Amino acid sequence: MVNALLDTSILVDLLRGYPSAVNWIATQSDLGVSEIVAYELIEGADNRRELERALVQFGHFELVEHPASDLQWARQQLTQYWLSHHIDAFDCLIAALAYRLQLPLYTINIPDFTPLIGSLATRPY
Repeated sequence: MVNALLDTSILVDLLRGYPSAVNWIATQSDLGVSEIVAYELIEGADNRRELERALVQFGHFELVEHPASDLQWARQQLTQYWLSHHIDAFDCLIAALAYRLQLPLYTINIPDFTPLIGSLATRPY
């Protein structure tokens, strides 16, 4: 069972080999990711090698599925926060899991997630 979720920013830090991210993740267990995180990792890859590394990293964590209610919640948040905060659709979808499951979302992008999920948005390192 997943006890916390990871945002894309954490996986990017791991892929870059940042010591703080690598050390922190070594102390964690039962972490989940949204399929949306894979989409963002794919978009961030500049070549086939980076893409493959990103997908391997993604595969180390439990996939948590989005029911239709998450999509509806994310659309409501996007409608509310796009113009005022420029929070994008992918972040709304990632936040939807944390909101529905009431689990911490570990992220470096606290300003993007706090309007959506408040203190569930947690900077781990």
